[in-house]
Amino acid sequence: MRFKNKNNIAFIFTIKFIWLLCFQQTALAAEVKNPVIHKTHAIAMHGQPKYPANFTHFDYANPDAPRGGVFKQATVSSSGFDSLNPFIVKGVPAAGMAYLGGGYIYDTLLVQSYDEAFTKYGLLAESMEWPDNRSWITFHLRKNAKFHDGHPITAEDVVFTFNLLTEKGHPLYKTYYHNVKTVTALNNHSVKFEFDTKTNRELILIVGQFPILPKHYWETHDFTKTTLEFPLGSGPYKISKVDPGRSIHYERVKDYWGQNVAVNKGQYNFDMLIFDYYREPSVAIEAIKAGKYDLRVENSAKSWATEYNIASVKKGHLIKASITDYTPAAMQSFIFNIRRDKFKDLKVREAIGYAYDFEWQNKTIFYNSYTRIDSYFAGSELAATGTPSKAELVLLDPFKKQLPSELFTKPFTLPKTDGSGNIRNNLRQALRLLKQAGWQIKNKQLVNNKGEPFNFEVLLTQANFERIVLPFQKNLKRMGIEMTIRKIDTQQYIERRNSFDFDMIVSGFPQSTSPGNEQRDYWHSSQANIKGSRNYIGIENPVVDQLISKIIQAPDRKTLIASTQALDRVLLWNHYVIPQYYLNQTRLVYWNKFGMPEQPPKYAVGLNTWWYDSAKAKKLTKQ
Repeated sequence: MRFKNKNNIAFIFTIKFIWLLCFQQTALAAEVKNPVIHKTHAIAMHGQPKYPANFTHFDYANPDAPRGGVFKQATVSSSGFDSLNPFIVKGVPAAGMAYLGGGYIYDTLLVQSYDEAFTKYGLLAESMEWPDNRSWITFHLRKNAKFHDGHPITAEDVVFTFNLLTEKGHPLYKTYYHNVKTVTALNNHSVKFEFDTKTNRELILIVGQFPILPKHYWETHDFTKTTLEFPLGSGPYKISKVDPGRSIHYERVKDYWGQNVAVNKGQYNFDMLIFDYYREPSVAIEAIKAGKYDLRVENSAKSWATEYNIASVKKGHLIKASITDYTPAAMQSFIFNIRRDKFKDLKVREAIGYAYDFEWQNKTIFYNSYTRIDSYFAGSELAATGTPSKAELVLLDPFKKQLPSELFTKPFTLPKTDGSGNIRNNLRQALRLLKQAGWQIKNKQLVNNKGEPFNFEVLLTQANFERIVLPFQKNLKRMGIEMTIRKIDTQQYIERRNSFDFDMIVSGFPQSTSPGNEQRDYWHSSQANIKGSRNYIGIENPVVDQLISKIIQAPDRKTLIASTQALDRVLLWNHYVIPQYYLNQTRLVYWNKFGMPEQPPKYAVGLNTWWYDSAKAKKLTKQ
């Protein structure tokens, strides 16, 4: 049909436009009223879960693994442990007690698969349902789940635990679950979490991470105190023996309710797990060589290179194995406490970094085994490289006036040396920066305009770190800076770190392949003065706060990567730490009496999938 009158044509288009608009609004209203609800066995952060609903076990676990035997490991701590309650700020928890995740004795709603970037499968939860916008999630619990005393695990236990952890537990819980609005028991076996946001995609996964505690037990115990009373759990192991500060024993629960759940098949195979405590790494090394325990994670390059050239290693009785680590490396570093006036100036922090000679240290002390770490997400696609990408610039340009101008035009680089130990040029550059910040050398001392000397203390808990810090101390002395080294026991160290009572510490910031809500605890302004938070640095930076929000709200993997790279870049250019080194390997030393699956997990060592091999063990006893 042809219209000769243009007014008629306009009228028809107007009617069509109004009809289309009404249709879209009606469809949108229907979508809001009846959103798409997902009902499934697993949740992926992005994309789809690898394993289907009827999967029988993870690929990296052997469902036919034999059970039995003892697995003894070592923990190095100068003060041992004094608590079996890992959920509060007070005390030093025993090895094997986890504050996130269940550790060995508590079960969680969901567990992670370690051959996917970030996907959670049901453990206590048989199934889950949630809307497309992820504004809530309902967990349906397995009806056969029970605590070790036979008491059923119910939705009331989940509600009770969440409230207990966020109200009386470590401040991490309140920060991590900041966007949880309500937790409601719908019936005995269904519990609903509602959120105050529709942009925090990670929440439906991480609310399944915390251990579920027995309400009937903790109602009659003081949750706020440290204790060595054996707690009531629900997981594959229970505590059977404690020698305070010396060892802890976990016994496999023979009638464990969850032993046949797919996520557990082929795991937790040892009848007994034992953690022995040693005060010094050197003593622990001699102990494993003597067969006093079974496995050691070796963190010292020197020990790895020199301590295991012994007959039992050459014969294959004691195994040295390096396992590739595909997760982002923790930012191992000297950490400034910028609550201290002397460290508030970015130029001062940058200048002090020039006194750390990684190249000399790597050659002289580390047997050239390490790489200088230059990212908070090193070894992954999340690390910032080169100059900002277009996607990063979209995030960073609004804050141009609040960021160093070089961030937009130069790749971030760390000072380098030729490895000879002569760092004269670096020290010159450092002194130029210090002069710009108002410091100058007088009588071989660096002083400010009030004549006050520049001095600070680095706090250590492990003696083997002294050899790393001493050369740094010597170079600082050449700049007129007096740095003292104070070594204290583990318990004192944790207390001082938690209360931010230090000038500088040596530590790291572990990361995952899917960063999210935990970034608040590391860097957010709200955590700068919360005792026990991991914002050790004391960062109160609105740009960092905004970028953390972008990470948490990232709608897809591509946006998450760009947001994380932008945060990484801002943290680096603010020189909050002096980066040290990393190795994308986990170095293990263990006695050859274990079996392990042919296909290991990609994102974990996978010790929980090992088993005791009696035939191998007999060969060792005959040596």
